[in-house]
Amino acid sequence: MRDLPDDDDWIPERRRTIGDRVRAERRRQGLTQDQVWQVARLDRRTVQNVEAGREMKLSTLLRIAYVLDVPLADLVQ
Repeated sequence: MRDLPDDDDWIPERRRTIGDRVRAERRRQGLTQDQVWQVARLDRRTVQNVEAGREMKLSTLLRIAYVLDVPLADLVQ
C-alpha cells in the first residue's frame, strides 16, 4: 500500500489525464461532445468539464463510459 502525498497537488494532473482519455475515446469513435451529453443525459457544460479535467463525479464518469461502451477502468486507469 502506498502512502498519500502530503498535499493534493497530484489530483488536478490525474483529473486532466482522465479527461484526456475521455476526449480521445470520444474522438476515436467520431462522436461530438453534443452527441455524448445528449445520449448520457448530462448538461453540455458537464461533458466539457470532464474533458477539461474539472468535473469528475463517479456517476458522470459512469454515464460517459456507458455511452462510449468502454469499461470505466479504461478511462480512469
